[in-house]
Amino acid sequence: QVQLVESGGGLVQAGGSLRLSCAASGRTVSRMGWFRQAPGKERAFVATISSGGSTYYADSVKGRFTISRDNAKNTVYLQMSSLKPEDTAVYYCAAAPPGAGGSYNYWGQGTQVTVSS
Repeated sequence: QVQLVESGGGLVQAGGSLRLSCAASGRTVSRMGWFRQAPGKERAFVATISSGGSTYYADSVKGRFTISRDNAKNTVYLQMSSLKPEDTAVYYCAAAPPGAGGSYNYWGQGTQVTVSS
């Protein structure tokens, strides 16, 4: 079993920055990622990072968001800069078990990010 706990959300003005953290406990996880869901909208992919540090981003956040991880702490981060009102959403941390092609089986409770114009 894996538990993921997000933190770092809050209210920020457009153009500002926030850093989200997600701490994993329990079984070992491999790939980790961030998703977000705005009110009334479908959950959307934001960024992912492998255990080796390879990253991939949604086009909407490239150049503005940076995902990183500290494997020793079982923690993944999302550094968000140049925030826009459309970034407003609940941000969820996700993790996949080891193994090729592993899906995101574990999810955090979410943390609210609100960007004011």
